Amino acid sequence: MNRRRTKSAVLGAVLGAVLALGACGGDATGNEGAVDDNGKVDLSKVTLIVGDQKGGSKALLQAAGQLDDVDYKIEWKEFTSGPPLLEALNAGALHVGGVGNTPPLFAAAGKSEIKVVQAATYGGTGDAIVVPKDSSITDVSQLKGKTVGVAEGSSANYNLLAQLQAAGVKYSDITVKNLQPGDALAAFSAGHLDAWAIWEPFTSQAEQEAGAKVIADGRELANGYNFQVASDAGLDDKATKTALQDYLSRIARAQVWSQTHQEDWAKVWAEETGLSDKITLAAVKKRQVKPVPVDQAVIDSEQKMADSFAANELLPGKFDVSPYFIGDFNEYTTGEK
Repeated sequence: MNRRRTKSAVLGAVLGAVLALGACGGDATGNEGAVDDNGKVDLSKVTLIVGDQKGGSKALLQAAGQLDDVDYKIEWKEFTSGPPLLEALNAGALHVGGVGNTPPLFAAAGKSEIKVVQAATYGGTGDAIVVPKDSSITDVSQLKGKTVGVAEGSSANYNLLAQLQAAGVKYSDITVKNLQPGDALAAFSAGHLDAWAIWEPFTSQAEQEAGAKVIADGRELANGYNFQVASDAGLDDKATKTALQDYLSRIARAQVWSQTHQEDWAKVWAEETGLSDKITLAAVKKRQVKPVPVDQAVIDSEQKMADSFAANELLPGKFDVSPYFIGDFNEYTTGEK
């Protein structure tokens, strides 16, 4: 697959959808009536619309007991991965949502009206490239000319790119199949893929259910960041922003809890996803979660990623990522407030 075809596939699948949905977005948050004449916010009148992935924020908050005393209503919307979640966020269908380290870059390249407002590092161990159990492939350098499944615009997409670069293989030297996790697992199990770039808990699922072998993980090359991303419209609305301050603090506390209650979290994660406790516990143990501030270190790391995508023509050109990251909520996201 040549570079022109690769570029068209990625930009068409990710940026095209972001731009198209952005055109139909609105500025209303639905929470304008929660602010009284004196400017005081009545959280009981606020509905926070949250984008989630299966076994994501909702499951974590429930497991950590962080949904027991919420003064506002949370409306959950589930997505298969980060890119479609951010498409919905930009379209005005959500206020906030949790994604990996790569989707915000593609959204920013599409000039989405979003901001990264909370960050945590999960380490890169769970981000992996796996091959079938009977594959002769043992190294990333052997992927040249092979067919690799990945959800384009996801964190796995960057890990794949970085691993190929480190091995001296061009992204254009492989045939990319843009597949969401469920479809990719089916294709992988049926022998239609030579390799699959994925994240947890799908990495552990592939290992345990399909006998997959990990040939590379992101410990050295991936920053392991996960983000909560909010819409500009939501941030501009006083009531929604007030609810976000509380919601993001709950997310951070739940992330801290997950590290000290790994078996409890794995059990809830299994119930939410339908996976076995053995799979989710393996996934939990590979993810060392720690909330971090949205600061220059985060921005610099994400800029490096964006530049790498641009250099490989997977984004239309270099751009400054810093306007899409704000530290306004850092005091609420330390896990302590």
